[in-house]
Amino acid sequence: MEKDYTKYFKGPSLKEAKHRGKEEVKILKDEFVIPEAMKNAGEGKTYYIKTYGCQANERDSETMRGILESMGYQETKAMDQADVVLLNTCAIRENAELKVFGKIGDLKRIKRDRPDMIFGMCGCMAQEEEVIARLLQKHPHTDLIFGTHNIHRLPELLHEAMMSKEMVIEVWSKEGDIVENVPASRENPLKAWVNIMYGCDKFCTYCIVPYTRGKERSRLPKDILHEVEELKASGYKEITLLGQNVNSYGKDFKEAYSFADLMRDVAKTGIERIRFTTSHPWDFTDEMVDVIAEYENIMPFVHLPVQSGNDEVLKLMGRKYNAASYKALFDKIKAKIPHVSVSTDIIVGFPNETEEQFQDTLKMVEYCQYDNAYTFIYSPRAGTPAAKMEDNVDLKVKEERLQRLNETVNRYSLAQNKKYLGQTVKVLVEGYSKKGNDMLMGYTDTQKLVNFSGDPKHIGEIVEVEITDAKTWSLNGKICE
Repeated sequence: MEKDYTKYFKGPSLKEAKHRGKEEVKILKDEFVIPEAMKNAGEGKTYYIKTYGCQANERDSETMRGILESMGYQETKAMDQADVVLLNTCAIRENAELKVFGKIGDLKRIKRDRPDMIFGMCGCMAQEEEVIARLLQKHPHTDLIFGTHNIHRLPELLHEAMMSKEMVIEVWSKEGDIVENVPASRENPLKAWVNIMYGCDKFCTYCIVPYTRGKERSRLPKDILHEVEELKASGYKEITLLGQNVNSYGKDFKEAYSFADLMRDVAKTGIERIRFTTSHPWDFTDEMVDVIAEYENIMPFVHLPVQSGNDEVLKLMGRKYNAASYKALFDKIKAKIPHVSVSTDIIVGFPNETEEQFQDTLKMVEYCQYDNAYTFIYSPRAGTPAAKMEDNVDLKVKEERLQRLNETVNRYSLAQNKKYLGQTVKVLVEGYSKKGNDMLMGYTDTQKLVNFSGDPKHIGEIVEVEITDAKTWSLNGKICE
């Protein structure tokens, strides 16, 4: 019996997306099907996917590539020549949305010459009511809109877009299920993203992700471990365990099984390198720290977003920790995990942020001396609690604070990199460097980018490299043959 999807054929609702029920998450293993009419629909045709935003979007794009290729489509790097164009969008900052609408404008011109092209928008922006309204009013050349919960239905949606003369919209404002056994075409032959959970329940006041990605729901350990074993058998050297907040993994299980338990079991598979992202300081347990320290194949690199160094701002952000508890966690990680490197996220210019409060953020950076930091000017997102606050910090003040913050971050990034001078480090060689001159590139266990001269036969291997030069964002070296 065919499932009835008609109740989902409507625009998204952030109000509905706020809902967090007690219903059990469904694990769906037979949900992905290719309709008979679409099984060879892509033969002789091409697709183009443009991905914006975080690693979760990158992983979703790998799934969409896998689906399209299973229908016979081949990837092209020329957007204006593709038969299917999908923009996988990010809603976390205004700048990302502006880039997407600029690309949509480009596609309007392309579609005039190629009216049979199917253009679809998906991802987090598709989950926003305001975005859908704007597309309906100003961008009628959009053929297809779908969200973050129904990627597995891409074959059916494409078929409808091909047959219909109207815009096809299917965005589900729901808490979310877990759909397994969907194909993927991975971009990197050495490093793979492995989803361990979906959604977020933290509801930081500035963040749209809990609304666009649904409630926290964990994949079963056996499914994750099976995927890791398959990747290892296929020659992958490194995996990154992926979730909006990986530390919350397992909280929705009836039996006690935490993220630390999962990391331990993944480490026992013997895959050479394990990373994870992103973690929330509130859920970072002592057991997690101990497991990272215990296993050599869990990389000594932690991304630990602080967002602000001031307690009042952190409270307004809904971050659930204060500066003192963050520092205590940071110190614990540094003490227990040898040569760990730590990166962070920081927002400047949050509503009501004073100069004194910003100074607390600078003091936090000086205390932690991060290896790297992703810094942003606050951008209000419609539908979030922070968007209702008065955005009362002048843009010029925000920009000046960002500049001062970046100067401080860069100083410590360079200082941390200089510690590697003369050291021999293990590097996973990924390919040729952007520096040219037949230089190779790869990353250390601490997530440091290294450019070095060496034989291309080492691509795909973990080799020893002596560091000869340190820059703010990368290291230079020579291979130890």
